[in-house]
Amino acid sequence: MLHWFDSLTGWLGAHPEWLGLALFLLACGECLALVGILIPGALLLFAVGVLAGGGVLSLGETLLLAYSGGLLGDALSYALGRRFQQRIRRLPLLRSHPQWLDGAETYMQRYGIGSLLVGRFIGPLRPFLPMVAGMLKMPLARFSAVSLLAGAGWSVAYLVPGWATGAAMRLPLSQGFWGQAAVVAAALALLVLLSIHNGLRQHPRAAAVTSGLGALLLLSLLLGWRHLSDFDQGLMSLVQAQRSPEMDSLMVLLTRLGDFSTQLAAGSLLCLLLLLARKWRASAFAASTLLLTALANSALKQLLARPRPEVLLEPLHSFSLPSGHSSAAFAFCLVLGVLAGRGQPPRWRLTWLLLASLPASAIALSRVYLGVHWPTDILAGALLASSLCAACLSLSERRQHLPEMAASVWWLVLPACLALFIGFVSTALPAALLHYRY
Repeated sequence: MLHWFDSLTGWLGAHPEWLGLALFLLACGECLALVGILIPGALLLFAVGVLAGGGVLSLGETLLLAYSGGLLGDALSYALGRRFQQRIRRLPLLRSHPQWLDGAETYMQRYGIGSLLVGRFIGPLRPFLPMVAGMLKMPLARFSAVSLLAGAGWSVAYLVPGWATGAAMRLPLSQGFWGQAAVVAAALALLVLLSIHNGLRQHPRAAAVTSGLGALLLLSLLLGWRHLSDFDQGLMSLVQAQRSPEMDSLMVLLTRLGDFSTQLAAGSLLCLLLLLARKWRASAFAASTLLLTALANSALKQLLARPRPEVLLEPLHSFSLPSGHSSAAFAFCLVLGVLAGRGQPPRWRLTWLLLASLPASAIALSRVYLGVHWPTDILAGALLASSLCAACLSLSERRQHLPEMAASVWWLVLPACLALFIGFVSTALPAALLHYRY
């Protein structure tokens, strides 16, 4: 397998004109029933992403090809399930491994549409869930809507890391960049892996341990950000090199979602709706997480007084560390992720947290793109929100776990919050586009 992998990546490196087609086909195969379980899709997509980031494909082209390939794989899998129904079980590979299809069918029947969103990020389930949706005759319009949404998050999560690595390798970065980037990546990976390990083992103090580890890493970052200047400058150069008028509009829209006024309104609405639904403990958990994150962020900014990057024509005068947009977005999204995972198995709780982190990460990265925060600023904001969210969860569950929220509550909370975000963004977007000029 390793020899085959090296041969493929080596051939694509020597024939970059085929890279776009290879990316499309790999993304399709990764999401295609049966095929996706047989190929190391995640590893191959990362490797192809590195080659694409080396100057062959732009980030937009890379994401579009992966997104389109994934959608085709979903569509073919759904069509197979719809056409052949239970006869699919007669295929030789599925006769030998019936647990693959049985597991996907169990998840689909238990979680419905949510299984398509969450299962997209679980390797063994990803290629089978669309086929099971077809077998169970899920309406095509509903399946298509979920596939479009899940595919967007999947393509970003699976292709951006590889593309960014390839793009960074071709820039004239300082000698200290890769060493500092390795330290930051290793520290974050250790935090994530230990948190996942404790979560899967259902450690009684998993949330408290995660909070402590996050706080320790945050403290290290707050004390050592001056020694990460090569890392900050390198990533800022990489991101700024990708700016375009089209991307500017999208990033300003994203950054508006993290503005103080938007997050204050969204957090207040969330807590109010939870109170109206008589979810007292959930409301207390959400309110304490959001309030403590906001207060801690403001205090640390005044204490550290780190100046912002000099990118905008009209620089902001407030301090930058930690990023308020990053901490607010992660606090709000992680609260939703925690509440969504109550009453579910450990793997699903972790997956909900992963999904919740995607929009928060997009908002945080928009700040680096627009040149108003350093990369370490948004990392500090994410760590601050994560550690406080875990600490509040630990306190909320000292005696008993937070109860599972019924679907009726989510039908109340999610549309209301989504409408609020759309309203805030649409009213302030024109002025924001003028403000974030460079």
